[in-house]
Amino acid sequence: MTTGLVLVDIQNDYFPGGKMELVGINEAVKNVQQLLQYFRSNQLPTFHIQHFFEINSNAGFFIRGTEGVELHESIQPLPGDLVISKNYPNGFRETSLLDELKKAEVEDLVICGAMSHMCIDATTRAAADLGFNCVVVHDACATKDLQFGDKTINAEDVQGAFMNALGFAYANVVKVSEFKERLPKNH
Repeated sequence: MTTGLVLVDIQNDYFPGGKMELVGINEAVKNVQQLLQYFRSNQLPTFHIQHFFEINSNAGFFIRGTEGVELHESIQPLPGDLVISKNYPNGFRETSLLDELKKAEVEDLVICGAMSHMCIDATTRAAADLGFNCVVVHDACATKDLQFGDKTINAEDVQGAFMNALGFAYANVVKVSEFKERLPKNH
């Protein structure tokens, strides 16, 4: 049984100065870096997911060919790290992610990245439905304030609602410190 790390959409547009800045992204990426260091030092597989929208998209961010779509410098893949392109919130939809996880004999997934309310949610639910044991490291994920009707829902509440829902039936939702306490030093 192998554990794999899935880093979802940690791309420039989500950081300060980007076209879709997230609340707490800089703090979250520090925790992502701790996870990435653990997986690399234990030679465990990592899978970078990179979202693309086409130039004619109405999304306004992650546009193919722009600097905003590039993976953030803080988590740059190493040779041997897989980068899987996607065009939908679910990291499995019309991608090679499932095949790559099977090739690496991954049964347990640790998921982190952005946005908690969209791609983290969709990818985690799909992974659980596909039979993977999922861990979402909530303080290695980020989201943003959302608008619903005339109400603004602050990012902290969005994060709490989505992490609670994932923790109810789809994943073990933990802090990076809890994750590090549970795992052996060498896998």
